[in-house]
Amino acid sequence: MGVPVKSLLDPNENNHPVSAIDKQFLAAPIKSAADKFALLPELLKVRGIVREHLDSFNYFVNTGIKRIVRANDRIVCREDPRIYIRFLDVEIGNASVTRDGVTDEVAPHTCRLSDVTYSAPIKVSVEYVEGLHDPTPRRKDGIEIGRLPIMLRSCKCALTGKSESELAKMGECPLDPGGYFVIKGSERVLLIQEQLSKNRIIIDKDNKGNVNASVTSSTEKVKSKTVIQFDKTQKKISLQLNSFDAKKIPIMVVMKAMGVQSDQEVVQMLGRDPRYGALLLPSIEECAKLEIYSKEQALAYLEGKVVKKGQNRSSSDMVISALADVLLANVPVSRGNFYPKCLYVGVMLRRMMDAVLNKGAMDDTDYVGNKRFELSGQLISLLFEDSFKTMIESARKEMETQILPKAKPGRSLNLLSLIRKSRMSHELERALSTGNFNIQRFRMKKSGVTQVLTRLSFIGALGSMTKTKPQVEKSVKVSGPRALQPSQWGMLCPCDTPEGGDIGLVKNLALMAHVTTDEEESPLISLCYSLGVEDLAQLSAEELHSQRSFLVFFNGNILGVHRRPQRFATVMRKLRRAGKIGQFVSVFVNEKQTCVQIASDGGRVCRPLIIADRGISRVKEHHIEELKAGYRSFDDFLNEGLIEYLDVNEQNNALIALYENQATAETSHIEIEPLAILGVIAGLIPYPHC
Repeated sequence: MGVPVKSLLDPNENNHPVSAIDKQFLAAPIKSAADKFALLPELLKVRGIVREHLDSFNYFVNTGIKRIVRANDRIVCREDPRIYIRFLDVEIGNASVTRDGVTDEVAPHTCRLSDVTYSAPIKVSVEYVEGLHDPTPRRKDGIEIGRLPIMLRSCKCALTGKSESELAKMGECPLDPGGYFVIKGSERVLLIQEQLSKNRIIIDKDNKGNVNASVTSSTEKVKSKTVIQFDKTQKKISLQLNSFDAKKIPIMVVMKAMGVQSDQEVVQMLGRDPRYGALLLPSIEECAKLEIYSKEQALAYLEGKVVKKGQNRSSSDMVISALADVLLANVPVSRGNFYPKCLYVGVMLRRMMDAVLNKGAMDDTDYVGNKRFELSGQLISLLFEDSFKTMIESARKEMETQILPKAKPGRSLNLLSLIRKSRMSHELERALSTGNFNIQRFRMKKSGVTQVLTRLSFIGALGSMTKTKPQVEKSVKVSGPRALQPSQWGMLCPCDTPEGGDIGLVKNLALMAHVTTDEEESPLISLCYSLGVEDLAQLSAEELHSQRSFLVFFNGNILGVHRRPQRFATVMRKLRRAGKIGQFVSVFVNEKQTCVQIASDGGRVCRPLIIADRGISRVKEHHIEELKAGYRSFDDFLNEGLIEYLDVNEQNNALIALYENQATAETSHIEIEPLAILGVIAGLIPYPHC
């Protein structure tokens, strides 16, 4: 509604911009549900069917690739640290092809006809020191380390911004949405991959009935999985982490190693309920039996358990590194301060104990809100990260074993040849052409990730781009992942699924569903603190679960606590509707877990809904008339706070009516068009409501 931020942040809850709301109520309502249907083609005109693929790839090209290079920016010789190569910047050039030593820009249709990959060079700028006789750093720009296949209609594609006549001259169909790759002349589309949420606490049971609290951490530097398990027979709690040889490390030993002084502090992290303390007691006794009472004793115990992979570091350094960088890698440790990580473990323990005491506190792994959909950009990001790290490791090894031993005094080393010989192009091309993503570094072994784009019909091509592929193999005989979930309403098509082994596993996105791309985190974190979130660093363990205080999670990490969660969520939503923060930022007040979950990460599936004030729709007849006349677009409805995107979790805080005449005073949102629960292909069926 174009409301000033000052009025949104007014502490008086009833101080609404009255005149604006009165205008909404006085305006003529929509006469029939058919009038609203005009919003559906307008949305598709603005967003298109494959917008999420393009957004994801553009984010990787413009931001993601720079973050990966920045996180792994040095090749340093271990024998002599003064000799190094440092990556300063990376950029993707224009799509081109090299023939007979001549490089020319190329169009996608040319690549289709000549069986060539439509790709662009990856160029880096480096700073390097070649020899001890000349210690001054040198700089070189525009070094090609590999080639990246380019998605059609993305920001690096030659088709972007072209008119229909220009596209026709280039041999392209103006109606073709893009969102796929041309690999060796073949059109390949990356299927959307279903994954469990990264950096989130998931509570479930293993095969033996033990309750697990697990977090799959994912950062630019490290990807790891942390599991805390409650053994139902021994009643002990242990940690499982790949960095340690032992399958189970006593949880109290880990807490002491991270600097927790006393057992009482851990009990305080869990809350005042005596049942939590009783469940923790066997673990406290186990730690006492091992005679571990201090941080030094705990570190000494872990030194004997740490995995040594031929590294030159001492065991104590490896233990500290494992606790800081691998254990809950998403929670950063700055200047040796493990306190935020200890509190996060405390929250995991409390959630796990809730599930032990009450089975209803278990997480449903088939619930769409607990899943993330990996798009083209995220999948190519993993491939590039693996190839880039492999290139750095092989370059360092070659530097130490071949170049330095053969170096002659006074002669410079040819270090830049190390990074020019990259196999990156071949690996990226092979993965996309075969569909086999075998990345040992991230323990990823997937087949059928890409498929040939269906060109039997135009709608068939669109349908193959909205297809989602599950984590579960089709040979697994389970009913849970195949069943139709209530949380799929409006997000995934309930009808469009193949017959046979893939039934219920391979799904399609609904017509109006959108999969989000990552947004910048730091401005949103600053906003949360300015709206009354108490910083985690300032809180004691006792205050973590005090009465009437809700934990505030931002993309899975704990920011702090808030005393008035409903007001905080209301203000965040008003800011989103006023366009002050991103339209895909989700704010979910979880009363069950006494927390507020704010999410701006990629992979969440969301959909647009009409906002209703006290059950009365904000979209009026004159808005639809302006839309039909061409004075208004779908983006105007978003920018003016008439429509907003909700993800699966935030829908739990909303009461949504199918039609205006079914809305009550409690209704917060109204469906744009119930037909939009179907996908691209199922939506073609005549009379789907019959």
